[in-house]
Amino acid sequence: MIHKLTLGVCILLVTTGLYAANKEQKRLENSGVVMEEIMNTPENIPQEVLEKAECVIVFPSVLKGAIGIGGSYGRGAMVCRRGAGFRGPWGAPAMFALEGGSFGFQLGGQATDLVLLVMNDHGAASILNSKVKLGADASAAAGPKGRDASADTDAYLRAEILSYSRSRGLFAGISLEGSTLRSDDDANRAVYGRKITARDIIMGEGVAIPASGHHLVGILQKSSPRDESAKESH
Repeated sequence: MIHKLTLGVCILLVTTGLYAANKEQKRLENSGVVMEEIMNTPENIPQEVLEKAECVIVFPSVLKGAIGIGGSYGRGAMVCRRGAGFRGPWGAPAMFALEGGSFGFQLGGQATDLVLLVMNDHGAASILNSKVKLGADASAAAGPKGRDASADTDAYLRAEILSYSRSRGLFAGISLEGSTLRSDDDANRAVYGRKITARDIIMGEGVAIPASGHHLVGILQKSSPRDESAKESH
């Protein structure tokens, strides 16, 4: 009886682990689909802005919380350029979570895709070192959009994170100040099959891109193969 119970517990744990892995791998795959669709939209992220970004974070299908609470919660993936100063090709994705209050009312009741661009070393370091509050621990602003949008205004140059939203086919910059961004350690464990931190994924050497992340990384590499930032001090 004890052996049967032990076997049943083992099977349950394995099944639960496989479900979690499949769920997070699907989320990572969806992040690639969202990024591809956005880059194929005429009014998308300006090329000159993407070329200056050091990291990109994609949250597919962010959902608003219970009515009256106003909270929103999203899970997705962060990809950064490899190498010193984030100047190399795009690397392996780390899973992240976004939690917020005020922007929930702006998004309305439907699911919304979010894309965050991390524009400098300080912004990337803040995100990788600990949970950050946008607007407090890291400066954030609604990103410019469209082919004719300029990335040289003071607001964009000062911001460490530029944010975008897509809902019901509409694509626009959005303010996420007050939201918190943190590493999703459980999701990273599910995707990579072992305990690994977001920092080790992004900054470590030899971390292979999982199959479920090939699409997202491929889209970023095709859209912006080089970091064209002049590395201005912010």
